[in-house]
Amino acid sequence: MFKKFIEKDNVSSVAQLRNTDVKRLKQRLIQDYPYIESILDDILPKKDAPKLVKCQEHIEIIANSSGEALFFRHRDGPPIPVLRMLHKYPFILPPQQVDKGAIRFVLSGANIMCPGLTSSGAKMTPHSPKDSICVIMAEGKEHALAIGQLKMSSDDIQQINKGIGIETLHYMNDGLWNIKPVK
Repeated sequence: MFKKFIEKDNVSSVAQLRNTDVKRLKQRLIQDYPYIESILDDILPKKDAPKLVKCQEHIEIIANSSGEALFFRHRDGPPIPVLRMLHKYPFILPPQQVDKGAIRFVLSGANIMCPGLTSSGAKMTPHSPKDSICVIMAEGKEHALAIGQLKMSSDDIQQINKGIGIETLHYMNDGLWNIKPVK
């Protein structure tokens, strides 16, 4: 999604979010990510004026008043936390761990194949439903490598063990990772 994202070419407009939109966003975040409720005031303080950055290809980025990206969404999908926020608050999303052999492919933006999630060194969160958002960790690493969306449930990934298990949405050193604070 952000592989060829270049800020100066892809950002089309920046606007401040209205108070009603901020309330709706907070309710949606609590509904989608129950563990975020305790830190929501740290992420989106009451006196802060978040910005909505509209980009090409129906991508929206929600940034705080200083311009740092907090969430992104595609079309009318759920707001997904950016990787930098998950490095601060890793408990927001359920983790899926890949083995050491998959690290270089994940860092180049490849989707995660089922064998990379079921081999020794990999760990899956049990009973994760299809189309849920997850954070991709790596064997022996402390921080998250990417954020993805499950294409099969975790039970199906272990049974079938073929094809794409997780579609990578955002990874380290992609266009969203390298975006500068928006003005």
